[in-house]
Amino acid sequence: MYTYGPVPSRRLGRSLGVSPIPPKTCSYSCVYCQLGRTNQLTPQRASFFPKEDIFSEIKDKLASSEVDFITFVGDGEPTLSADLGWLIQMCKKHSSKSIAVITNGSLLYRQDVRNDLREADVVLPTLDAGNEEIFRRINRPHGEIGYNTMLQGQVDFRREFRGQIWLEVMLVHGLNDTEEALKDISKAVKQINPDRIYITTPIRPPAEAWVKPPRPEGIIRAQEILGKTFTIAENESGGFGLESFTNAKEAIMEIGSRHPLRQEQALEIESIFSEPGTLEKLLEEQELVRIPYNETEYLLPRHFIRSE
Repeated sequence: MYTYGPVPSRRLGRSLGVSPIPPKTCSYSCVYCQLGRTNQLTPQRASFFPKEDIFSEIKDKLASSEVDFITFVGDGEPTLSADLGWLIQMCKKHSSKSIAVITNGSLLYRQDVRNDLREADVVLPTLDAGNEEIFRRINRPHGEIGYNTMLQGQVDFRREFRGQIWLEVMLVHGLNDTEEALKDISKAVKQINPDRIYITTPIRPPAEAWVKPPRPEGIIRAQEILGKTFTIAENESGGFGLESFTNAKEAIMEIGSRHPLRQEQALEIESIFSEPGTLEKLLEEQELVRIPYNETEYLLPRHFIRSE
């Protein structure tokens, strides 16, 4: 499946997710990633799947689901797909839905990537660092991607892009939530001049077990230093689009592989399918594993569990 959802998004309402790349294929291997460590660390773009098949699935989902946004997000970095521009154009041609792209922003130094994103309505790039050292520690980019190159790409994109740019800053305790680190990020943010700034914190189990969200005072400090921001530090609410699934197990495993579920969310899915006991069986057979994080238990497919 290339699409999933609609899923409840804290920024985009009911979002139809589209993944045009293989799982865990990315130009970063961020310490906080909810999908785990990157398996294929690359800055090279490619056509990973038949673009016609991806668009056909998007059309089918739109015909059966109410969505606010078509969101290209991927199971890694969506701008690695060389077909992204074509897919956005086709969505624009055949649908009136708004288009969002959630990207780490690492490839915006490339003119072809900036061209591909031109017709999107909202682009949400990431900026977690204000210098090379923290950039390497938190985002762990491919060696060909330097901090200054990444930042200049985002600045250039702002100059060319006519849509909305909603910049995301993920705060990790002890990495980028100090006053010095936040001041450096603030300088970079001013160069980009986004329409919105979202402060986010790790909600679901991260790639590295030591990653922790900032303390409340760290979030307050970030709000003061970065200026007018939106803060996302709570769990999302709302139901998932289940129309394309035939049973509760399929839905729980597929959604959970892209959007780690809380127990109450999984139980709601099995209730909708009238298949009680599905979650219990998945746990007994260890297809799902409970992972506690930040005082909440999440259910992850077993293959997501870190191997040290």
